[in-house]
Amino acid sequence: MKRGSTLFLKAVILLIGIGALAGMIIFPQLEGRNTNADLFSIYFQDPFLAYAYIASIPFFVALYKAFQLLGYIGQNKVFSLDSVRALRTIKYCAIILSILIVMAALYIRIFHAKGDDPAGFIALCIVTTFISVVIATATAVFERLLQSAVDIKSENDLTV
Repeated sequence: MKRGSTLFLKAVILLIGIGALAGMIIFPQLEGRNTNADLFSIYFQDPFLAYAYIASIPFFVALYKAFQLLGYIGQNKVFSLDSVRALRTIKYCAIILSILIVMAALYIRIFHAKGDDPAGFIALCIVTTFISVVIATATAVFERLLQSAVDIKSENDLTV
């Protein structure tokens, strides 16, 4: 892969991470019930917001591992155990994230206010869970392929 392509993909991953972090910081202040609230009540008295911040950790870990994987690709270390480990971590992060999103949807479905309609939030949860499952499946396939390629490479290195 060309150096320019990996640099572009690293920049995209960096922009996704910065955008997600900025959205997580700014959006709670703009939400309807928090427009006139002080920062303490927004960030420290909402248990669902704390859950969202804790649940975002696997997302950022997966972004970091994808950034690392692109570094391995740029160094021509694609067929290494480090690349396999990075893919495995991305897979586990996607699985954990999908479970956490489903738990958030169940929480909102059960404990939502009676005058509120949670259908939009639950629809977003379904879409993001589907995306996480697709990413987990794709990385599992890539991990298996890369692991077999690493095994073949190590066998060839032993015979030479």
